[in-house]
Amino acid sequence: MTPGPTPSQTIGPFFSVALPAPDEARLVPPGAPGAVTLEGTVRDGAGEPVDDALLEIWQADPTGRYGPDAALRGFGRCLTDGAGRYAFVTVRPGRVPDPTGALQAPHIDVSVFARGLLDRLVTRIYLPDEEEANAVDGLLASLPEQARSSLVAVAVDGGFRFDVHLQGERETTFFDL
Repeated sequence: MTPGPTPSQTIGPFFSVALPAPDEARLVPPGAPGAVTLEGTVRDGAGEPVDDALLEIWQADPTGRYGPDAALRGFGRCLTDGAGRYAFVTVRPGRVPDPTGALQAPHIDVSVFARGLLDRLVTRIYLPDEEEANAVDGLLASLPEQARSSLVAVAVDGGFRFDVHLQGERETTFFDL
C-alpha cells in the first residue's frame, strides 16, 4: 500500500503560546509625535467575533521609508481579544513607489491568521482622508467599487478603525500572493 498525501492542517489557534511578544502592537510609543491608533475587530462569515486571530502589519514610515533607516519599527503583531478586537499604535504611513515607480497611496499591509485558515490572508488598509492619492493608486484603481471600499479604514478619534470580515456579504478584499 502506498501512502497518499498528508492532509492539510489549519493554522492555530496556538498564537498565545508564543506570540506575540509584549508591546509588539506598538510600532511607536503612545503619545509619540504623530501616533495614531489602528483598531478594529475580526469577524467570521456569520459576523461573529474571532477571538483567537493574529494580525501582523507592516508599513513605511511617514516619509515613505522601510527598514533600518526608517523613523519607526515598521512591523507589529497583535492578538484579538475575547470580543475579536485588536489595536495597534503606529503613525500614518507615507507614499511608496509601486514596481513601475508610480507612487502608491499611503497604506498598511496586513496578514491575518486564524482558526480554520489553511494559509494567512493578506490585505491592505488605506486611509480615508487620502482621497486624491487613493484615486490614483494602481491597486485600488484595479478593483471594483465594493472591493475598494472594503480596504479603506474609517476615521475615529485618535486614529482609524478597520474591521476585518473573513467571509460573507461584507468580506474584506484579500489578495492571492
